[in-house]
Amino acid sequence: MPRASTKRRFTAGAALVVAALMTTTACGGGDTEDDSKGAGYNAGINKVANASKKKGGTLRFIAKQPIDSADPQRAYYGMTWDFMRFYTRTLVTYDTKPGEASNNLVPDLAKDKAEISDDGKTYTYKLRDGLTWEDGSKLTSKDIKYGIERIWATEVITGGPAYLKNVLDPKGEYEGPYKDKSKDKLGLKAIETPDDQTIIFKLPKPNSDFENMLAMPSGSPVKQEKDTKAKYANMPFSSGPYKFESYRPGKSLTLVRNTEWKESSDPVRPALPDKVTVTFSSNKEENDKKLMEGKYDIDMNGTGMTQSGRISAMQDHKDNVDNMETDFIRYVALVTKAKPFDKLECRKAVFYGTDFAALQKTRGGKLAAGEIAVSPLPKSIPGSDASYDPYGVLERKGKPDVAKAKDALKKCGKPNGFSTKISARSDQPNEKEAATQLQQDLAKVGIKLEVDTIVGSESSSITGSPSVVAKRGYGMIMAGWGPDFPSGQGFGQPLWDSRFIFENGNYNEAQVSDPKIDKMFDDAIAAETPEDAAKIYKDLSHRVIDQAVWMPFIQEKNITWRGSRVTNVYTSAAYSGRYDYISLGVK
Repeated sequence: MPRASTKRRFTAGAALVVAALMTTTACGGGDTEDDSKGAGYNAGINKVANASKKKGGTLRFIAKQPIDSADPQRAYYGMTWDFMRFYTRTLVTYDTKPGEASNNLVPDLAKDKAEISDDGKTYTYKLRDGLTWEDGSKLTSKDIKYGIERIWATEVITGGPAYLKNVLDPKGEYEGPYKDKSKDKLGLKAIETPDDQTIIFKLPKPNSDFENMLAMPSGSPVKQEKDTKAKYANMPFSSGPYKFESYRPGKSLTLVRNTEWKESSDPVRPALPDKVTVTFSSNKEENDKKLMEGKYDIDMNGTGMTQSGRISAMQDHKDNVDNMETDFIRYVALVTKAKPFDKLECRKAVFYGTDFAALQKTRGGKLAAGEIAVSPLPKSIPGSDASYDPYGVLERKGKPDVAKAKDALKKCGKPNGFSTKISARSDQPNEKEAATQLQQDLAKVGIKLEVDTIVGSESSSITGSPSVVAKRGYGMIMAGWGPDFPSGQGFGQPLWDSRFIFENGNYNEAQVSDPKIDKMFDDAIAAETPEDAAKIYKDLSHRVIDQAVWMPFIQEKNITWRGSRVTNVYTSAAYSGRYDYISLGVK
């Protein structure tokens, strides 16, 4: 679930965006006869724009940032997960309905949702009939088990989520299929496949989010004979309605129909286009122009248009615009193992010295970019608490408190400030600009910040590697995060649980190692009711802020383009407010 070198100020042009947003009213969806005209402003927000069952044509994506991996066990970008439903399937998946209804799990490869034992530790699934791979061979329960086992091969399969590994094998006893000494390479004891149509998961401890974990692409099957290990990302083998025709990483990707896929075996995917293409181009402004010219249909990244793109779209093409509210939090992780951020007061100095309002403006202002965030949990997650603001960010309207910042520096033994480095992704809209703004803010309190840009697709091996972070001297990491699934566990555990710190593909970028936080996760996961869990996650979020290890600054919104020829366009809460790609068609 990730780019220009000068600070982007809030200009008169950006004010035009705000004015347009404030005066524009939403229009209804539906088919239009004029393909040059969109379905209406916000026509795709929580409802379907241009509903149609028509098949055929080519759906054309453009993306300013490449996918992180085409391998389902290695991918962690939200837009990649959304796109993967074209060629991967899971036992259960998210419903193809607009808005919050999309958070409901529905059967996919399985005939039904799990049969769960009374103690909550055993999940049993029966597979649908007629499941096939792209070569026409039968897809079996063993293929699903093998795909999941690949998560354990962390020396090769890096970057993806580790939930299933930690839940099914918390002691780390299994070494993965590449070191598996059993004849069939299916030696993970926590998963049983008594026959080709049955798969059984046995958890050491109950976890109410387990089916949500299986719905992630990491729960996808992989055919063992087609597993090329690290090279699998170059040409994954399809279990869905589309297969790879060509893939040039960082340049282009083309999917065509998988003729061996049986519509009767898949109630989820309408599979409307004949072909799906993606063009990867880091020229963000040019990408926006090509979208508005009709050369492409959808921005695959779903992270919004550039400032110039927003202005043009709102002035001349507002019927093609959705002001999309996402579940993403834009944040700065303070690396607790990097001096002087091993000291609480030095971390607090950053919270006090940051101009949150200026960061909001660099990303487009409140309506285009979202509200200032003070809770580390997005509003959609039970336990989020926007009233808890120990640094007074909202009270001071996002402006810095220089006096308190300097006082905190004195308390941590750095009265004259210090120097550190922050990473920012060059291909993520406004991230470098926001980091440059933060550099200017913190300089006023004596913190000298060097901005180091990286390519987003390389982040799992750079900012996701504690040893590389130390080698490069990063004290701060700017990024964004959306829920893996809609709970405190699904948002926060990879970020703040010490058991999720890995040498590669690490998303606990602050390297938080707090036994109290770890226990809070355990207690919330074991809670008897969602309400009890939410109370614990609320306390946990307070502790994250009190420890000043992770600084949220925006609850993200964005201005997103919806091409006039695209049908069945709607925002999906399950994919953090992004469009649900698998439902899209073209006129």
